[in-house]
Amino acid sequence: MTDEIGWCASGRGGAVAAGGAGSVAAGLELLAEGANAVDAAVATILALAVTDYGLFAIGGEAPFMFSDATERRVRVLSGVGRAPLDPAAIAGYYETGIPDQGSYRAMPVSGAPHLCFTALAAYGTVSFGRAVAPALRLLEQGELEWHPRLAETLRRLVDAEASASGSREEKLLAARTLFYRGEIARELVAWYAEVGSPLTQTDLAAHVTTFEAPVSVDWRGLSVHKCGPWTQGPVLCQALRLLEGYDLRALGHLSPEHVHLVTEAMKLAYADRDLYYADPEFAGVPLGRLLTDDYTLMRRALIDDARASLERRPGDPYAMQPLTTPDVTQANEVTTPISDTTTCVVADRWGNVVAATPSCNLCGNQPDHRTGVVQGNRLRCMNTNPAHPNRLEPGKRPRVTLTPTLVTREGRAVAAISVAGGDVQDQTTLNALLNHVEFDMRPAEAVTAPRFSTDHLENSFSSDPDRARAFKAPGTLQLNLGIPEAVRDELAARGHTVTIAEGFIGMPVMLSIGADGTIHAAGDPGAGRHAGALD
Repeated sequence: MTDEIGWCASGRGGAVAAGGAGSVAAGLELLAEGANAVDAAVATILALAVTDYGLFAIGGEAPFMFSDATERRVRVLSGVGRAPLDPAAIAGYYETGIPDQGSYRAMPVSGAPHLCFTALAAYGTVSFGRAVAPALRLLEQGELEWHPRLAETLRRLVDAEASASGSREEKLLAARTLFYRGEIARELVAWYAEVGSPLTQTDLAAHVTTFEAPVSVDWRGLSVHKCGPWTQGPVLCQALRLLEGYDLRALGHLSPEHVHLVTEAMKLAYADRDLYYADPEFAGVPLGRLLTDDYTLMRRALIDDARASLERRPGDPYAMQPLTTPDVTQANEVTTPISDTTTCVVADRWGNVVAATPSCNLCGNQPDHRTGVVQGNRLRCMNTNPAHPNRLEPGKRPRVTLTPTLVTREGRAVAAISVAGGDVQDQTTLNALLNHVEFDMRPAEAVTAPRFSTDHLENSFSSDPDRARAFKAPGTLQLNLGIPEAVRDELAARGHTVTIAEGFIGMPVMLSIGADGTIHAAGDPGAGRHAGALD
């Protein structure tokens, strides 16, 4: 099947768009057997740990969104690991800093395995053994040193599930327990001690995948759903609200006015992200105020239709003021290494849809010599500024860039998007979403049309406590080559610092569901994305 998978496909029996072709094949294999979107998404995610290794790994994380066709509601599962619980360990980071260049000390708890077991138990229909079978075949065919070790770990989980008594859900719990509380957990803790990570058995045992409501806004008769402010997801909701006041369709696709207005809206939304977003279990994020009509109208009035802003301009949602003190910030050369992310969207024949964004941010970390499990450096996405809401605290989730998107109409899913690309993720999502909704593009066109982005924001992978030093490049605007020279010249005349991105901007996958039930799926082939569908 892998040889037959391309970058776009349509069908009514289900569809998958993701990274490597082998992972798309894994999801389609489950769908073809009558499994649902959650089953297929878990199979795809597990396979991505092999096909997209480096962009994702089994010990990574994956925010996961599920649109339930029967209940007509969207649920969010937080597949993101947390910081160590030991206050002494946290104090150590404040003394020496969070390692920015890649280090086992920056590992959070592994979130992805817990997510997979939890999603299957809550919304799936198959066993872990069935979901992981395609990934095991990929590992058995592989040649890397860690492949047989990870395969053996996964088989131990399958055996624990098979040997447990009780319901399917109880069997899944038994396998999850082996990883987070049992023998595998003890092996991981021994590895942590060897490589200098402060994570402990207590951290693994305490980990949970939380179930949450999405953050949602209405847009042109649709509902756009994102994960909460422990991701950057609500930045898309804020940008959409700011753009409500403009007729983008009338301005023309990729016209100077279109690109300028979307860029200026994103600058304002990202400024609020940088100042206010954090794990809401630990910080009082004023998300409701950030999305109100009054706040949106005040912030929209800051957009100059003719001139690019060069300032950092967060607002004050507490006092309901459009601005805190504007900050003219210098560009910073941020050399923090970033290991990218991968992508996953799945729809089944019944209208259930999943959007997930698996990642690991390895930055040099290598697999455990016992288990083959590897974990990344996601603690770098917090900082040690005691006054900042995204400061490092025991048991806290880092505010990640990972940000899947679901779109519904009257409770039924009509589109899903997942993007890899760090801080660019929601900018690329906005490009693709507007292409689809405002300019009537199907996914194949929406994910391959020229894109644009700005670095007028803080680098989410810099843990510098001085957040001004984390700010990247005010006024910048990256454009794909396909955007005409006349448009580039006009944008430069408006004050944007224009550069040409010869490669891809973000790595998007997308699916949409038509009124007749046909699922159209696509992934940008220039970014190594794949898609497949069943008739």
